[in-house]
Amino acid sequence: MNKIIPLSLITVASLYAAEVELSPISVESTTLTEVAQNAKTSADLAQALSSKVPAIDMSRRSGIANDIFIRGQKRDNISVEVDGTKVCGACPNRMDPPTSHILASQIDEITVLEGPYDVETFGVMSGGVKIKTKKPTKELHGEVNFGYGSWNYTKVGATISGGNDVIRVLVSGSSESSDQYEDGDGNTMVEQTAKKATVAGNKYKTQYEDMKAYTKRSIMTKAFINVTDDQELRLSYTANRSNDVLYPNTPMDAIKDDSNIYSVAYNIDNITDIYKNVNLQYYYSDVDHPMSTQYRMASNIPAKDTTNQMYTTMQGAKFKNNFEIADYKLLVGVDSSKRTWKGKYLNTTTGAYKGVSIADTATYNNALFAKIDKRFGSLKVSIGARYDDTVIKSDDVLANSDRDFDAFNANIFTSYNLNQANRIFAGFGQASRVPDARELYNRKSGKIIGTPTLDKTTNQQFDLGYELKADMFEFKIKGFYSMLKDFIYANKDKVQNKFENIDATIYGGELSASIYATDDITIDMSASYKRGEKDKALAGQNDKDLADMAPLRGNLAITYEYMNNSTVTAEVQASDKWSDYDKDNGEQEISAWSILNLKVKHAVNKNFDFTLGVNNLFDETYAQSNTYADLNLVTSGGGDVMLMNEPGRYVYTNLDFKF
Repeated sequence: MNKIIPLSLITVASLYAAEVELSPISVESTTLTEVAQNAKTSADLAQALSSKVPAIDMSRRSGIANDIFIRGQKRDNISVEVDGTKVCGACPNRMDPPTSHILASQIDEITVLEGPYDVETFGVMSGGVKIKTKKPTKELHGEVNFGYGSWNYTKVGATISGGNDVIRVLVSGSSESSDQYEDGDGNTMVEQTAKKATVAGNKYKTQYEDMKAYTKRSIMTKAFINVTDDQELRLSYTANRSNDVLYPNTPMDAIKDDSNIYSVAYNIDNITDIYKNVNLQYYYSDVDHPMSTQYRMASNIPAKDTTNQMYTTMQGAKFKNNFEIADYKLLVGVDSSKRTWKGKYLNTTTGAYKGVSIADTATYNNALFAKIDKRFGSLKVSIGARYDDTVIKSDDVLANSDRDFDAFNANIFTSYNLNQANRIFAGFGQASRVPDARELYNRKSGKIIGTPTLDKTTNQQFDLGYELKADMFEFKIKGFYSMLKDFIYANKDKVQNKFENIDATIYGGELSASIYATDDITIDMSASYKRGEKDKALAGQNDKDLADMAPLRGNLAITYEYMNNSTVTAEVQASDKWSDYDKDNGEQEISAWSILNLKVKHAVNKNFDFTLGVNNLFDETYAQSNTYADLNLVTSGGGDVMLMNEPGRYVYTNLDFKF
């Protein structure tokens, strides 16, 4: 670190040059727009993100509600926000990751943070996802969507928005369901478990072999009220209701997954010539997530007829102030939040209490943050800092006293335009996150899985990149080097206190390019690579590879626009085999794969269009998610953990009506 900080400062000092119009800095983020218009295969946000952002990989858990990695980082190492509301899942086994509590069809824009470069949000240690949902409009607008696909996938959704000079209102709802998908070998999700599970209790009962993979319903409502010309009250509520979600390579399935997200914000613009904006927001979210063995053979044995009833809440308030002083843009704010998390084991049939899974635990965070932006001709510099004070209180008997953490997070990043077409950027940041209740206090079968003495994890990261924007060609390449101190890691060899702090490094990069071959043909390509290594192997182990590091992956797509807003797209997605993986902690070699996707989007007129597509055209059998021991997964033959195959050939269509 002593060498990297001076290097960052030297970079800042050496980039000063003549005045050139700057484009936004993107060293720390990637932005996706028109998400709802482009996500047509399902409501699963993880799938939409992993196919569009090189830095993101998907963890396949089910037909929906899949998880994401940002540069190999997941769980509390990254943060997810929806319209400023921090969202958390309730399941310790990641059956309901934060991205599953918002639908792709409700989203307008997503910013993916690739590193420790956000000081406004608690827990953005290695990246994050900031989601902006659709806003209500003054003019009357509406749309109705119908979707149908292989394995009886059906979706109906509708959005209506309108108002006047005083109030604007939006209501958006959807309902979707699907039977179990089949992999390239023709095996349903249940059949994958039947073929691979070595423990009979993990297999499904006969009467549930043909049940649906999931049913999901959601509604989002918003009201924006103009109090004055420069003051606005913003109210929003999102409800998600998912039922009977199958998780074939997990010993339990989700009986339901109900979440509620509330937000109240007050925004004031143009206070003075210097004091540009103030925004005050209060938010609250809760998740009710019972997972159970009731569909599995294990439930025939009373001792294993179990429901793990999990519940979490997240509430917080954020006060942000924006100033423009001379040529400086200054953001100053206060952030405060409280997360609760608890769980208990019950007998599914009788409801009898069987023990605690996570004792009632509350995590309190209070923080101050500031950010300043300044232009120096062709150079833009942004510096941010955040101070966190975090206290964790638990009813667990192991929690002899409160855990108290404090942290100072800071970053600097710069962007310099060499000329109108070429730009370089660099950044360095430090951020940390505290252990969560699962890592500290989780219990299973009477064993203490968590480790109550864990320290916080700190990430120090350097990023460097180059971007070219020309009339016929765009190109961007980014590299990073991340140093993780006291990284929280699962040790497969331990049956108690399985989490421990280690030191590790992750490095790699992403590139993306677009070629505008003609007025009608565009070629898009992207690739990512990362490598993670422990500083030393865990005690009693030899493998220094870090888990969750997907190999070299890439996309290549060709799009032909044959009339206004009508396109044909052919896309190849490919991955190298997993050759560097943590075998000592449950991972295994996965073969290389490539698939071909085709899509036609035809605009009949400005009010009606339809989409017809096929993913995995050649019905390949492949897996993209590995089996690191921080997840509780089903054991397959030879002692390996069950790999979850991806869907085989999937044909889908969507009809969209707008007014």
